[in-house]
Amino acid sequence: MIRNITSVKGFSCWGAHTGVKSMRRDLALIFSEVPASAAATFTQNEVVAEPIKVSKRHIANGKAQAIVINAGNANACTGEQGRQGAEAMVETMAEELGIDKELVLVASTGLIGKEFPTDEIVEGIRENVKKLSNKSNAGSFLANAILTTDTFAKEGYIDFEIDGKQANMAGIAKGSGMIHPNMATMLAFICTDVAVAPELLQKMVRKAVSTSFNMITVDGDTSTNDMVAVLANGLAGNQEIQSEDDPGYNEFMHQLEEMMKHLAKLIVSDGEGASKFIEYTVVNAPDELTARKLVRNISDSTLVKAAMYGRDPNWGRVICAAGNAGVPFNYKDVDLYIGEEKTLVKVLEDGKPLEFDRNYMKKVLRESHIRIQLDMKNGDAQAVGWGADLTTDYVVFNSVYTT
Repeated sequence: MIRNITSVKGFSCWGAHTGVKSMRRDLALIFSEVPASAAATFTQNEVVAEPIKVSKRHIANGKAQAIVINAGNANACTGEQGRQGAEAMVETMAEELGIDKELVLVASTGLIGKEFPTDEIVEGIRENVKKLSNKSNAGSFLANAILTTDTFAKEGYIDFEIDGKQANMAGIAKGSGMIHPNMATMLAFICTDVAVAPELLQKMVRKAVSTSFNMITVDGDTSTNDMVAVLANGLAGNQEIQSEDDPGYNEFMHQLEEMMKHLAKLIVSDGEGASKFIEYTVVNAPDELTARKLVRNISDSTLVKAAMYGRDPNWGRVICAAGNAGVPFNYKDVDLYIGEEKTLVKVLEDGKPLEFDRNYMKKVLRESHIRIQLDMKNGDAQAVGWGADLTTDYVVFNSVYTT
């Protein structure tokens, strides 16, 4: 049996084709039978898409019951026409479901600066709300309906016990290019039947995003539309989690982080033109913030990504990127390892280069999963992030993207 958002108590969904995209589904609908605690993080790009503006207002009270997403048009840099389009999506969804419009979140993904096809999408919402379903195929339709340049749907599902009750959590995400979140073009939506207070859920979402979606990069560009939203409708029947001291907090926090990391890694593995999935780890750092900054700067280095594409164990590029991270860094104190999933080769010890077989390393770096680990030997904090290599396919793809 396929498990997805339809396996979470009280949630139904649908994914449909409205014609905004020529071949693929392009409209996604999510509905909770009861109002849910809601939390979200949004792009920090100064250019903000119209649906993000609406969703920020609506989620301010910590409650939501439905999400509507369109693909094929980002509704960004569209001015008043785009604002009206985002509002029309919300109002239509609310009207068809018989709920307050403030309980509807909206998201869009696709080309920036293109006139928003309000009429087609509104008609699509009216036609497809009646098709909302809790059958597993509806979940699959949903996951496919939010994709743009993605090559596969990104889904996740887990079940666990909390407060003696079985709980469920499922999520979908999209993203392939323009991936360098800073919130939180990437989108992710997670539904759970756990009962958790809205204020606490927002804190948990921010924390989980910081170790998952904020630790990935494909090309260093933060989208105008980035959004991660979580709905928790409480239908699992557990005692509501209201503070970090409550018994269910640690378990729910762990499951939320695992779901976000799973979806985040799927996004990286589908990076536009990518041939390698690269895991970056900084260990024994003085604090977690330092470790995160180092991971993000190394993983976003164009030269490091190009070296990994060329199977070149050029450790100097890694050290250079670490030195540019804006944190205290003395390369003479560190050890550096480069390799693949099962084989790490130490190339630097206490800042001193070590001899290694370059031909052997080139063979190791042919693998599709690569690891780079930096040991600062200056504390006990660590951070992990994920990125893709930089390939000629990426350049070619993005040079003709809109044609």
